[in-house]
Amino acid sequence: MQYLDFEKPLAEIEGKAEELRALARANKEMDVEKEAAALDKKAADLLVDLYKDLTPWRKCQVARHPDRPHCQSYIEALFTDYTPLAGDRNFADDHAVMGGLARIDDRPVVVIGHEKGNDTQSRIERNFGMARPEGYRKAIRLMDLADRFRLPVVTLIDTPGAYPGKGAEERGQSEAIARSTEKCLKIGVPLVSVVIGEGGSGGAVAFATANRIAMLEHSIYSVISPEGCASILWKDAEKMREAAEALRLTAQDLEKLGVIDRIIPEPVGGAQRDAQATIASVGKTITSMLNELVDLSPEKLIKDRRDKFLGMGASGLAA
Repeated sequence: MQYLDFEKPLAEIEGKAEELRALARANKEMDVEKEAAALDKKAADLLVDLYKDLTPWRKCQVARHPDRPHCQSYIEALFTDYTPLAGDRNFADDHAVMGGLARIDDRPVVVIGHEKGNDTQSRIERNFGMARPEGYRKAIRLMDLADRFRLPVVTLIDTPGAYPGKGAEERGQSEAIARSTEKCLKIGVPLVSVVIGEGGSGGAVAFATANRIAMLEHSIYSVISPEGCASILWKDAEKMREAAEALRLTAQDLEKLGVIDRIIPEPVGGAQRDAQATIASVGKTITSMLNELVDLSPEKLIKDRRDKFLGMGASGLAA
């Protein structure tokens, strides 16, 4: 388990419990279970206390936790008959975006998502989940395929934002993001999205312009990262805590504003503490959202999506 900064007291307690058990394993005559159990209870209580009222900045830290389940984990656990499709038929295949044909609860769908990777090699290969133009053009190709064959689309969002490199800009990064967002609005099939970690800027909106949007409890979704916002407004990236508060990037804030439709609870301590339970909850939510939309006509689906985005923020402003 990798511990976040605010979890250091928890790390000390759990570390002590593990040390006692290690000593007992080395010396069979030692009986430390009572002391270790007491430390376990203390750690469990502290975990609840730490996570019962997380600040926006701490939620950012949890959303970025390297041990959170990523897109590939969800696809492997929830989808059957997954057939990956690669390339944008124009320039290259972007490994930061994965997608293809699959089934969820025996329902054929197209699934698309950002993949960050889970070790140094895969994170470099996946560009830390930051897609280039060819990634968005691959997504457009998959959404066209879904529309042609009347397949619902499921998108899994987990990106700090689109890649801002020179090559990406030369190949039309902003145009590719805009086209992907436009394609989301135009397809006549159900489109549901889940923010499973970070939802950063247009790189996330390009996949999440959906009929239904859900967020994991400790995920974030914003127009810019707190560090980027602080650098622009205060010329100081260290003011990221203030920026996180101002951005209203938590699932709870965004539900009030009407930006998302539902919040998926996470296990105590975040998705990284129980990946299987988190993945199962996401699967149930995806199925529920698809069931709400499956009988709507293409015209109604497109209108539903358009009305949803035109109405965003109205409830929060009224409140």
